[in-house]
Amino acid sequence: MSTKDFVEKDYYKVLGVPKDATDAEIKKAYRKLAREFHPDANKGNDKAEERFKEISEANDILGDTKKRKEYDEARALFGNGGFRAGPGGAQGNFDLGDLFGGAPGGAGGFGGGGLGDVFGGLFNRGGGGTGTRVQPRRGQDIESEVTLSFTEAVDGATVPLRMSSQAPCKACSGTGDKNGSPRVCPTCVGTGQVSRGSGGGFSLTDPCVDCKGRGLIAQDPCDVCKGSGRAKSSRTMQVRIPAGVLDSQRIRLRGKGAPGERGGPAGDLYVVVHVDAHPVFGRKGDNLTVTVPVTFTEAALGGEVKVPTLGGPPVTLKLPAGTPNGRTMRARGKGAVRKDGTRGDLLVTVEVTVPTDLGTDARDALEAYRKATADQDPRAELFQAAKGA
Repeated sequence: MSTKDFVEKDYYKVLGVPKDATDAEIKKAYRKLAREFHPDANKGNDKAEERFKEISEANDILGDTKKRKEYDEARALFGNGGFRAGPGGAQGNFDLGDLFGGAPGGAGGFGGGGLGDVFGGLFNRGGGGTGTRVQPRRGQDIESEVTLSFTEAVDGATVPLRMSSQAPCKACSGTGDKNGSPRVCPTCVGTGQVSRGSGGGFSLTDPCVDCKGRGLIAQDPCDVCKGSGRAKSSRTMQVRIPAGVLDSQRIRLRGKGAPGERGGPAGDLYVVVHVDAHPVFGRKGDNLTVTVPVTFTEAALGGEVKVPTLGGPPVTLKLPAGTPNGRTMRARGKGAVRKDGTRGDLLVTVEVTVPTDLGTDARDALEAYRKATADQDPRAELFQAAKGA
């Protein structure tokens, strides 16, 4: 759609709504008209198809808050399609094609590319003037991997990462041209993008194939980057991995990716973290886990047991008398670091060990214990429950 059409067309009239219509009223009007004039409901009716395109085009502008604002401002500037000017206040019907094509010093007095430069940026339409400004381009995102020890993942670590990415070519200073003087791409007029119609008044934007999305074309291509302005670059960065990171977690570091072009921002760096297993400790969210063996007498009679912690002194837990095998106790504040700086807990699971080599005294003591508890059947409730089921 040309800039001239943009100013001359009355999209409010197309949808049959007032200029102060709400977004909901515009949406309702569009849906009603779209159902009425949809090509599927009017097969072979060319007029209905054209009407449907007009309706879709109007909704594309008025249904978007930013586009609607720009459209209203443009029409207010031109008095709904014509200037009110001239000697004596007479209304003149000016040729908008002259205004937007604008020879230097022509109607409107804007010079250069005329008013096309003013409205060239609306809805990604190129102005076409010689003063078109090539847009900055964001750098690419980079993905890397790092392997940490279990302790580094819990406490956080700073690790070196060697990365390869596309960066401005040093030989041509990122211009792609041997002499550093590339020209603006005539196809996309420096925007790096071209629009193509998709029917129904809609358009899609694709990277320009002639300049590969750069907006510039080298007149004498650089031998190193072949005119692309980008070359492979390797660098080593010191990256801080936050405390408490989990295995296979993907961390995003803003602005640490490939450098941008023409003042554009750098991309982001994504780091996938792998964590080695620990021979003693495990992980369950913000909590660490450990299994501690205890003797039969400690479990039966109770007592105090020492438990190791990750990177710190051991803690002493009180084991209640009659502690069953597999019971889990909690040592608070001895786990992994949370995002707020606090720590999770250490979950201690008791594992009652059975001795495999008994001395004479130990065996005699256990035999005496067996006789003393012969009337206690730990499986009685099991068989009772099985019968009841």
